[in-house]
Amino acid sequence: MNHSPSAPRLLREPFGRLADGTTIERFRLLGGGGFEVAVLTLGATVQTLRVPDRHGHAADIVLGHDTPAPYVSEPRFFGATVGRYANRIAGGEFVLDGVTYRVPANDGDHALHGGPEGFDRRVWSVVEATDGVAPSLQLALVSPDGDQGFPGTLSARVTYTVSGESELAIAFEATTDRATLVNLTHHGYFNLGGVEQGGDVLDHLLTIHADDYLPVNAQAIPLGGPASVDGTPFDFCTPRAIGARIRQAHEQLRRGRGYDHNYCLDGGRTARPRLAARVEHPRSGRVMELLTDQPGLQFYSGNFLDGTAVGKHGRLYRQSDAFCLEPQTWPDAPHRPDYPSARLDPGETYRHVSVYRFSAR
Repeated sequence: MNHSPSAPRLLREPFGRLADGTTIERFRLLGGGGFEVAVLTLGATVQTLRVPDRHGHAADIVLGHDTPAPYVSEPRFFGATVGRYANRIAGGEFVLDGVTYRVPANDGDHALHGGPEGFDRRVWSVVEATDGVAPSLQLALVSPDGDQGFPGTLSARVTYTVSGESELAIAFEATTDRATLVNLTHHGYFNLGGVEQGGDVLDHLLTIHADDYLPVNAQAIPLGGPASVDGTPFDFCTPRAIGARIRQAHEQLRRGRGYDHNYCLDGGRTARPRLAARVEHPRSGRVMELLTDQPGLQFYSGNFLDGTAVGKHGRLYRQSDAFCLEPQTWPDAPHRPDYPSARLDPGETYRHVSVYRFSAR
C-alpha cells in the first residue's frame, strides 16, 4: 500500500468493548509498501504487524486476537507491554531498602510479567497520536503505590513510531515517587512466514549477539551467573535455524521445553540501541533486525502454546508457531546484586528503547 504525501498514515478506530463496557481503541500506523503496525489501548498491545516479503506481498507476522475479550480472559501476553517487572521474580517477593514486598504468584511459586494483573491487562490512556511522515502513538499508564505489591506510584509511557519504509521504534519511560523496581518490555510473538497461513518458526535463521546466557532451574529461575553458549545448543552467535538443535538432549532445553532463556547481550546496557538479534525467514525473504539498549534478551520459542488459544484468522496457536525476543533487564535481578539493576528512584527516569527493523532479501 503506497500512500501519497497527503494520505493519512495514522488511523484511529474502535476495536470493541470489554465486559464492563470499556471501549478499546486501535491505532494503525502506516509505513511504506504495505508496512503497518496496529496498536491497542488494551495492554499497549501490538495487535497487527504487516510486513512485505521479497515480492512485495505484505502479511501479518504477529500472533494476537481479533477481539479484546481473549486478551483479558486468556492472557498469553500476545504483543503486550508487560510490567512492572518483565520476566520472573523468584518466590513472588523481593527486598528493597530492608522492606519485603510480595507480588502475587502467577507462574507456579513465582511472579511473572508483573503478577496476575500486570500492565498487559490494563487500558492505557492516549497521550498523543501524531500523523505524518513518521506516525507515532504515545500511551500512558499510572500504576498506584501497592499495585500488585510494588511500592511507589509509577507513571509509565510507551511511544510507538513508524519511520522509513518498515521500521518500528518502541520507547518506554517511567518515573516513580518511591524507590521501586521497573523492567518493561514488548512481548511480541513473531512468525516471519505470516500467521494467517500458519506454519512453525523452526526454519527461521536466528542470530543473537551474546556470548553468554543464564541457565535456569526447573521453574525457569536463573541458577546463578552467566554461562558460555560456546559448544551448546544456545549458540546463535552465527545464523542457525531455531529448530536445528531444539530437540537435543540438553538439560536446559528439557527444563524449558525448548528455548526460554535470557541472553546476556554483549556490551550490557548501552547509551543507544545496538544490534542485538537478527532473524531471517528463507522462504519469504523477510528479515527482522532488533536493536536495543537493554542488557538482556529473553529468547522464547513458543514452547507452551498448546492449541487452546484461538487467535486471529480463526487459527489455533500451537508449539513453535512463533518466537519471542524480549529486550529487558535480566530475570530475577532483585535477588541477584551481580545482575544489572532494575531499581528506580525518585528523580530518575527509566528509559528503554528498542527498534524493530524489517527488510526482505
